Formats: sequence, structure tokens, C-alpha cells
Amino acid sequence: MNQPAKDPLKGYRGQARQALERFGVRVWSEVRLTNDAGSVFEGVILPRSETFDDLHVVVKMRNGYNTGVHVERIRAIQELGYKEAVYKIPEREFPFNAGLPKVTLLGTGGTIASRLDYRTGAVIPAFTPGELYGAVPELADICNLTTRKLFGVFSENMSKDQYIPLAQAIGEEIAAGADGIVIGHGTDTMGHTAAILSFMVQHSPVPIVLVGSQRSSDRPSSDAALNLIHAVRSAAYGDIAEVMISMFGPTSDRYGLLHRGTRCRKMHSSYRSTFRTVGDIPLCMVSRDRFDYLTRDYLPRDKSRKVHIDAVYDDRVTILYYYPGMKPDLVDALVEKGYKGIVIAGTGLGHVNKPLYPALKRAIQQGVHVVMAVQTLWGYAQMYVYDTGRDLLDIGIVPLDNMLPETALMKLCWVLGHTQDHAEVMRMMRTPVSHEITEREPHNGYLILQGGLPETEEFITSHWK
Repeated sequence: MNQPAKDPLKGYRGQARQALERFGVRVWSEVRLTNDAGSVFEGVILPRSETFDDLHVVVKMRNGYNTGVHVERIRAIQELGYKEAVYKIPEREFPFNAGLPKVTLLGTGGTIASRLDYRTGAVIPAFTPGELYGAVPELADICNLTTRKLFGVFSENMSKDQYIPLAQAIGEEIAAGADGIVIGHGTDTMGHTAAILSFMVQHSPVPIVLVGSQRSSDRPSSDAALNLIHAVRSAAYGDIAEVMISMFGPTSDRYGLLHRGTRCRKMHSSYRSTFRTVGDIPLCMVSRDRFDYLTRDYLPRDKSRKVHIDAVYDDRVTILYYYPGMKPDLVDALVEKGYKGIVIAGTGLGHVNKPLYPALKRAIQQGVHVVMAVQTLWGYAQMYVYDTGRDLLDIGIVPLDNMLPETALMKLCWVLGHTQDHAEVMRMMRTPVSHEITEREPHNGYLILQGGLPETEEFITSHWK
């Protein structure tokens, strides 16, 4: 039986604490809370982080979302029940089965399985094989899992200091006999990491799958467990030996998608189906019991192939996202600060305004490597169509066809880790390594459904689940 918390109002202070005391409810009370507009919130009072304000009461709603209600708007709180949360994921010894593949999970700090921290209200990731087995017991039926925690950072803090050791660790685990690699990663910059690993880890004999979750494991709507199952299955049994991202396909849990690391982007801040393949189609649909390959244009699994780890990275590179009226002193400042590479995300087919031309020319003359991607994301940089584009070509800016801006950033960092010779830099940037440039965009590689239109609404009504 769970023991009640020593402080029944854990983390609450000031006016929020007084409000809970006034209505006689505690942390972990199941309540019906009514505000000044007559709205009713039913759920469980959560612990409050010590770092948060003292003006809100936090309720975990029955739909899994957390809602903060300002104390001045609370009119009534009725306690419906009380049950202190069981927040620690049980740890069980991960069973070994000699007949199953060996998969290594490398941790960077992304939350796959988790538990709630009483002190802060934050979600703490579970990571050891025992913790993961306790959280997702299905993993034991898929593989023999080994975990290795490399870092504990939020994905926005991933950088050169993490990319190089991560690529090296992948090489070490493949050399040690892993049948597949899974990388736990935060979703915000997962696309960046997938892109740089596609250049740093070449000719892999086994799948390399990045996976994360949009919603933490303490929420009923969490995608963490199923994403992990899909990723581990893909690493253990999938045929695609490339760097991929595995996340929800639709918003429902019908299947996951495997996206190629150089052509994938996070497209929504909170949807579970946030990742999209841009300018192409996903590689595969994956579920608990099958793989549906959408293309055969991939590197197949082959344990006899030798992986090539090429973990170099020069971080003196930036993206310049063009906007109307951009001033040339921005370019001059980048040169002054020692940047060696600039990826321009230009408008349309790859354009910027004329006042930038002299500054860009000066930058190139001083040894800065400038390339052009398009901020439209879909489509190609075709700078020979208009005078503005041809003028930029004459200055020395090199178009990167349909390479995504973030992928171009990662590739330029990798290329400059090899050489500063301008001709060689541009040759390497224009030479595809892992489908970052494709000859054409397939007819179904660009789909954006516009809501409200009759044909779209008809499709949504018949297919949305």
C-alpha cells in the first residue's frame, strides 16, 4: 500500500497552497474543480514544481493533459477520491534469449519511458534495460537489449560535442556485433542529428533508428512505448540499413513510419505524427507485426558490410534565413566573427535582395563558403531562371537543389571538417551521400492538405481515424 506524501501539498506555496487548504484537498486528490466561468475540470491534483509560481493549481485531466487554473478563478474544488500515484517504473531483469537479435539502445537524453519526480513535477527518463523492461515488457519478445547512456541533454543542446562521440559509439556497437542500433533522442532536433549521422556513419551493415516521444510516458496519450517498440523492431528485423527516424505515422497508433535521416523534418510542435518526409515518401510503415516497405531504393541490411565512421565536424557554420529588407551588415558580422560557411535559406527558387550582393561577394572572397537552399522546403533551388538567381551564381553562391536547409547545415559542417578548399567543398556539397539531393521529386512527394475545401473534407471524413 502506498504511503501518503509527508507534505500533502507537495510543491505548493503561497496563494495556491492556501486555495487547496481552503477546499480541503491534497496532492493526488481526484477532484472536480469549477472556475469563475462555470467550466469544470475533472482529474488529479499534481505536485507543483518548486521552480514554478504560486498562483496556479495543476490538474491532470482524464484525457491526459495537464491544466493550470489560476487561484483567483477557482470557485469550488470537490474531492472525489484520493490515491497517491505510483510513479516509479518497476525494474525487472531483462531476460536473455539466445535466439533473438542483439539491439543496442544509445541514450542522448530523450525521454522514452519515464517516471514523475515528486520534487519538481518533471518527468525523469527510465533507461536501464530493467527499467525499460518494466515499462515496456514487449521489448523482451523482440530482442536482447543492451543500453548505453552517452549523454543526458535536451535535444536543443546537441552539438559537435555530442555528434562525434555518438557516431563513434555507433561504430563501436556495430563492431561488437549489434544487429541494430536505436538512439533515444529528443524530438526537437532529431532531424538535425539524423542528418549529421547520415554523413558520419556510412555503409552501415545494420539499421540505425532514432526514436523519441512527443508526449511523456505519464500521459495516457503518450506515444513513447509504441514508438520504442517500432524502433526496436526496425533495428532488430528491418531490412533498411540506413540512418532513420521512427515515429508515429498518423495521429492514431495504427502504425509508425521510418523516415530517411536526410529528408525528414519535425513539422508540428505537439502532434504525435509530427515528422514528415519532405520531397520524397517515407521508407516504410512499421507496426507490431509487419513491415510495409514503400520503396526499394534503400541500402539493405548486410552484416558482411563494413561500416565507415567519418566523424568530423566544423561548427563555424550558420543558416541565414532570408527575409525582405535583410541588411548586408548581417553577412559582414558573420565573416567578422569567423564563420566559414553560410547556408542561405532563400525565397522561391533561391533568391535574396540585391543589397546583400556586395556583402556576399566579400564573404566569398574572404574564404567563406556560401550555398543556397530554399525556405519553401519542397522543390529545388533553380537559380538560373531569373536574373537575380543568375547574379548570385556569378558571385559564387552554389545551389543545393532540393537539400533541406537543416540537412545542408549539417552537411556543410561535416564537409568543412574535411577541407577548406573551396572547389572541394562545393564538389562534396553537390555530391549526394544519402539521398540528401535527389534527381526529381516524386509526384506524391509534395502533399499538403488544405482544410475547409470540399475535396479535403471529404477525404478527411472518409479516412481520418
